[in-house]
Amino acid sequence: MYQGAKQSRLTTGFGVSNTSADAELASSLTALRSRSRQLVRDASYAKRARTIVTNNVIGSGVGMQAQVKSVRGTLAEAVNDSIESAWEEWTYAEYCHSGGKLCFADFERAAMGQIFEAGEVIIRVHNRSFGGSKVPIGLELIESERLADEFSQIGADTPNNIRMGVEVDNFFRPVAYWIRQMHPGDIRGYVGESMKYERVPADEIYHLYIIDRWPQTRGVPWMHTAVLRMRDMDGYSEAEITAARGAANFSGTIETDDMLDPQGEVQEDGQDQITIEPGVFRKMAPGEKMNWLTPNRPNTALDPFMRYMLREIAAGVGVSYESISRDYSQSNYSSSRLALLDDRDLWKVLQLWWIRNFRKPFHTRWLGMAVMSQAIQGITISAFATDMNRYSAVLFKPRGWSWIDPTKEVEAYTMAIKAGLTTRTDVIAGTADGRDIEDIDETRERELAASKARGLVFDTDPEVFAPPEPAQPEPEPDETEDEPATEEARLRVVG
Repeated sequence: MYQGAKQSRLTTGFGVSNTSADAELASSLTALRSRSRQLVRDASYAKRARTIVTNNVIGSGVGMQAQVKSVRGTLAEAVNDSIESAWEEWTYAEYCHSGGKLCFADFERAAMGQIFEAGEVIIRVHNRSFGGSKVPIGLELIESERLADEFSQIGADTPNNIRMGVEVDNFFRPVAYWIRQMHPGDIRGYVGESMKYERVPADEIYHLYIIDRWPQTRGVPWMHTAVLRMRDMDGYSEAEITAARGAANFSGTIETDDMLDPQGEVQEDGQDQITIEPGVFRKMAPGEKMNWLTPNRPNTALDPFMRYMLREIAAGVGVSYESISRDYSQSNYSSSRLALLDDRDLWKVLQLWWIRNFRKPFHTRWLGMAVMSQAIQGITISAFATDMNRYSAVLFKPRGWSWIDPTKEVEAYTMAIKAGLTTRTDVIAGTADGRDIEDIDETRERELAASKARGLVFDTDPEVFAPPEPAQPEPEPDETEDEPATEEARLRVVG
């Protein structure tokens, strides 16, 4: 046997259950999700962890750049500009959101926050116009509590199985979702109102969650390994603060041999209690002795212990200690940079996951509705139907990150571009916070043109930092150029 599989007195209580992902979730999901939401509401570091994930995966929103090409293989700028213009208009809150409150970038951030906090989010597509939009499509953000967790119907005599509110076929492909008409914890007119279900076809739903095991029907809150540690951390912190508050007040006991002469107010338990005011000292009676209480608070071990707990929480959540704590006193530049680069590798994976599972399929769907409603100039319905893949070509622009050490990194990227190891496109995509090379070049061109028109000269102008080389004069013709230089050459000419 493997050592890790052996049973002994030291492994008592070490789980050996042989359950599937759905079986574990069915008995744990509601409690995990509720505890995760409570921590985000009440615990500072839990709220900070959610903010870190949302800021790094979505940022200010994932940009979109149409990439429709002409028959010659070049970008069709007029068509692409028309698509991008229609998309930008549709992303206003009154058009894209069914509730009219979230612009598309805020909608993405809210959805990503739900994925972190609850483990999943449901986005429902409504093929209708909201707020007078030209494109008849809108999105509804649905919290996972509205998906019927307790509704399961599994049997060999049914064509489909229902697992925690998700109806799947024999291959576990979603067929439909059983969604409550109201949130089970929402304000309602009567108790049974939230128990009404609606069967929504799967082609109207984007059910977004990270799959750890397959088959897995529902998502797991991202803090599932850290909820107990966060609760312990908050409880210990509260106890230490309470003890420190008590230590900040003078208190003590009076020792006396006279048990028959009470000096203070008699309490319910029979003890005497005297209130001491600041700056006032009581004169002791003969035979009395004052014993001051000196509790050892604040606890000097509090800071290292809390850092230890926070490192464990950071590992469970998937972020670095420096990011979640904002404490850079325990690391130098190299270690902090390594932690940030490690975090960014995770953020890039999650950005691509978001684009593959939501943005790309939804873009094709939105574009089809926009073309059908003639909201995009330059694309006819027949042309789109004939070559849908060509018109659906798109480049998504997730957020990038600024330089950690600009001097060293710019120099390194410059050398890599010169050596052919990378390109300006790749460097800009990774560092320009959602902008691409076309955005940079267009802005730069406008900047240079405006400066030149005003007669302004800066050190960043190409004429300053890279002036053209002066033209070399044409060499004067050599009169003896056509004559053989040697006797041997002259003989060869004659021969």
